[in-house]
Order: sequence, then C-alpha cells, then structure tokens
Amino acid sequence: MFRGLYYTSFVYPRQLLWKSGVIIFLIMIITAFLGYVLPWGQMSFWGAMVITSLLSAIPLIGNDIVFLLWGGFTIEDATLHRFYALHFLLPFILIFLSLIHISLLHESGSTNPLGVPSIYEIIPFTPYYILKDGLSILIVLLLILYLNFKSPDILGHTLNYQIANFLVTPPHIVPEWYLLFFYAILRSIPNKLLGFLAMILSIVILLFLPYIMKNTIIRSAQFKPTYKLIFWIFLIVCILLGWIGGIPVIEPYLTIGRILSILYFLIILVIFPFSIFFDKLIYDVYIIKGQKW
Repeated sequence: MFRGLYYTSFVYPRQLLWKSGVIIFLIMIITAFLGYVLPWGQMSFWGAMVITSLLSAIPLIGNDIVFLLWGGFTIEDATLHRFYALHFLLPFILIFLSLIHISLLHESGSTNPLGVPSIYEIIPFTPYYILKDGLSILIVLLLILYLNFKSPDILGHTLNYQIANFLVTPPHIVPEWYLLFFYAILRSIPNKLLGFLAMILSIVILLFLPYIMKNTIIRSAQFKPTYKLIFWIFLIVCILLGWIGGIPVIEPYLTIGRILSILYFLIILVIFPFSIFFDKLIYDVYIIKGQKW
C-alpha cells in the first residue's frame, strides 16, 4: 500500500483496484484479530474485551450488538465458537476478493516507477510476473519459517501463556503488532465514541484517496520532490504510531500519540493534496522558463 501511495497508483484508472486492496487489508486485519482471540490466553482475552467493547459506544444499539457478538454478558465459550466460525469463513471471502483484485489489475494494468502509460510496452504475465511473485512468496515463506522455528515469541506477549482470567486485568493491555497502529489512534482520544470513529476513519479514509488526490498529473514521487518528502514523513509517522501503540498510556507518550494521530489525518487530507499542487506549480514554472529560454 505504501508503494501504491509512493507511485500514486490509486488514481484513474485504478480507483477500484485500490479500493479492493483496502477492503482486503481490512478483512485481513479482522481475520487476524479473530484468530488471536482463539488461544484463550490472558492477553488475547483482554485484547478481545477492549476491541469488542468499543462497539458499545454506538448510540442506542451499541450494547445490544456487543451482547449479540459475545453470545452472553462476557467473552466466553459461545464467543469463541462464533469467532472461530468467522475466522474460518473470512479466508474464503479473502480468496474471492483476491480474484476480483487480480481481475481489476489485469483490466487496468500495473503502474511503473516512471509513472507513465505503458500500454504499448505490455509484457506477458508468464513467465516474468510468475517468477517475480514466486520470489516474493518464497521470501515471505522463509520469514514465516524463521519466526515459527527460530523466534516464535518475538511478536507475541508473555502474558498470553497464562490462561484467560476475567478477574485479573493486565497492567498494560497490548494488542498484536498489526493492531498497534490503530490502537494508538484509538487511545489518543479520551472519548470512547470519538476514539472508535477515529480508528475506523483511519482505514476508511484510504478509500477516498483517489478523490482526495484526483488532480495529480505526475504519478511517480520520483518527479515530485515535495510529495516525496511528505511521503517519507508520513511513513515515519505510521511507524511511530505503531511504536506508540505498544507503550503504556503515560506522558509524554500520550501527547506524542495525539500529535502523530493528528499528523496522520492532516497529511492525508491537507498536506498530500497541497504538495501535489505545489509540485505541479514548480513543474509549470520550469516549463514556462524552458519555453522562454
């Protein structure tokens, strides 16, 4: 997704391709979260308690949704059965969405580092992309094998080896690493409803990127110095948000998390479009100077 953001791959004619990728990203997060609850460890239990309780912030029907999701008045056996069923079902939905994503990719074609149309220089999918994607899959598999056999606990939490106990609350509840970014945004706002909306908006806002930056003409960030600088700042902000999400809620980390959360939305909504406009202005000035010369 960061690569697509760097090369502005989400604008016309690839809006649907980008949106399908964001939806796949969201469902993958939900699937991973449901799987994290199943071991019935102390951190899994309380992580699920925190995340599912957020739905109670929905006016009028929030508590009813939570009780329906739990299958009772707390997370128990019925909850695990429901989460297991969803955890089993969602990968099939992911396969279906992946097929749609690939078909949309074949419809619009891939971008390139130069950001120029390549309709007249199309290369076949076989064997070039099969070898390229095969190498990527092999690298990911090697990484997964390393984590499984060499360092299985590097991404986990020691408290999760304890059996879930609803009578003992951990001093610091930490979700899995792939949720730390959103958890940092959630807890940066003291209001439960607003924090929940901000967390959801941090993903939903990605669906509107094709409209927020629809006026971009120069695609690749290699030729947009201002946009390129802002992109790397945005990447650092996202990494720092993931780090802040794993830190206890104390000062100065709470203030830093709030500043980073504001920067995240400010960069997407304001600074990115302005940087594109500014780069286009510089580009036009250079062209005008060149023509006068």
